[in-house]
Amino acid sequence: MDQGSGAGPHQARGRLGAPSCGARAPGAPWARFSAWLECVCVVTFDLELGQALELVYPSDFQLTDKEKSSICYLSFPDSHSGCLGDTQFSFRIRQCGGQRRPWHTDDRHCDSGAPVSLQREPAHYFGYVYFRQVKDSSVKRGYFQKALLSLVAPEYFDKLAPCLEAVCNEIDQWPAPVPGQTLNLPVMGVVLQVHIPSRADKPESGPPKQCSHENLLPAPVVLTSVHELDLFRCFRPVLAHVQLLWELMLLGEPLLVLAPSPAVSSEMVLALTSCLQPLKFCCDYRPYFTVHDNEFKEFTTRTQAPPSVVLGVTNPFFIKTLQHWPHVLRIGEPKMPGDLPKQVKLKKPSRLKTLDTKPGLYTAYTTYLHRDKALLRRLLKGLQKKRPSDVQTAVLRRHLLELTQSFIIPLEHYMASLMPLQKSITPWKTPPQIHPFHQDDFLRSLEHSGPQLTCLLKGDWLGLYRRFFKSPHFDGWYRQRHKEMAQKLEALHLEAICEANIEIWMKDKSEVEVVDLVLKLRERLVRAQGHQLPVKEATLKRARLYIETVIGSLPKDLQVVLCPP
Repeated sequence: MDQGSGAGPHQARGRLGAPSCGARAPGAPWARFSAWLECVCVVTFDLELGQALELVYPSDFQLTDKEKSSICYLSFPDSHSGCLGDTQFSFRIRQCGGQRRPWHTDDRHCDSGAPVSLQREPAHYFGYVYFRQVKDSSVKRGYFQKALLSLVAPEYFDKLAPCLEAVCNEIDQWPAPVPGQTLNLPVMGVVLQVHIPSRADKPESGPPKQCSHENLLPAPVVLTSVHELDLFRCFRPVLAHVQLLWELMLLGEPLLVLAPSPAVSSEMVLALTSCLQPLKFCCDYRPYFTVHDNEFKEFTTRTQAPPSVVLGVTNPFFIKTLQHWPHVLRIGEPKMPGDLPKQVKLKKPSRLKTLDTKPGLYTAYTTYLHRDKALLRRLLKGLQKKRPSDVQTAVLRRHLLELTQSFIIPLEHYMASLMPLQKSITPWKTPPQIHPFHQDDFLRSLEHSGPQLTCLLKGDWLGLYRRFFKSPHFDGWYRQRHKEMAQKLEALHLEAICEANIEIWMKDKSEVEVVDLVLKLRERLVRAQGHQLPVKEATLKRARLYIETVIGSLPKDLQVVLCPP
């Protein structure tokens, strides 16, 4: 299981010999391993107990009983899916026991360098499942059923626990996933090449290309990150409604996705939540969800409005249970590549039935923006020309990226105008406050700097913004930007102090004021060294020198208190 959306490879076949099991890196046990994975779980089917947790590795990783129960149920497709053979899908669960592992400085540095939409979620676990169900006459029920939350399942099913231990030891020797780096990671005789997404990356419209600066034998297997989906394949049955779905995601509307299998369900939910990049998806989402989940009662209650969550399910029972939800998307079995599959139709929610509900998007929602017909024509033309799926995905992702950016840029410009001028920041006074966000002022600014400058789509942009202000995404975006601006203000204030003549300032100051300055400088220094403030190294050096100068001017007894031996 993973606790963040970094570069998580799905699986790789191929082998060049036995895995190496060298000594683990010094430091805390499994320190490098935990930078990539929290743990690996093996779930099996027991005739008496049902789904049961057979193995957790590392063995000392602590899971609560609720988490174990959720993992067991979510690792197996429910009986409505009928998944034979190998199936891969993902899920997301809420942590029940609080954050297990304290964050270190390196963790914060890596997280701050990652795109906002892919930063860690300390309140949730992500599970990546490889499920196998094959006929086996030696088993009473006639089937071998087992699921592994890991990237090494095919080998594990053949070689069991020793293989798993060897692989985990290999992962424990991998370097940290630093944003912006392309890493070659050895595992089971194969080299996996992954690019760790970074804030500095330009929006990529296709899978990463193999780096050829190293002559590696065998050639590395280039793997995309788990967030880099084949968007065109996921959205094939709903291409006519992509813009409507984008608006539902932007506004944080509750959406139920009923799919034929956990694989289709989880891919569709992840594709939907990725529509808003580079905006962070701030609502809850569950790529695969069952009636046994701990939050089942919370999500299905009728005593309050449906929560802002995108729920992926395979059990038709949910249509009856969640009939009060405003938006339901039912999709059928995926079609073979080729012609555009039959598009699901928009239908009224009142037409929802339990078991015989046909594929469709059941909603009474009316879009604020006019549909971009040119996009659909371009994608259809690509199908006629047999354009590769990754090129079609690039077209679709570029369209969604530009749509989101056109919507967010006016907000960013207005937010930037709320930042106090740098000339108003003086060394020895409290930094000025960020000006408040006034929605009416922002809406008035759209006349001259609105999305119409970068987007050709017509429609009720003002209405869309007004509705957006009530969504979790506006709250999440505003909090993140306000936090970044406050940190920038603090950094500018620290720079102003370091550029001032501190000896002149100290001449008429009392010891209490001088000590107070030392404590404040130290606090900011600690925050800056922990990468929580955007400060240059030269400023940090000057701040340390200032602290030494100030302490040196104090009486010996105070120096001992501030700098104990």
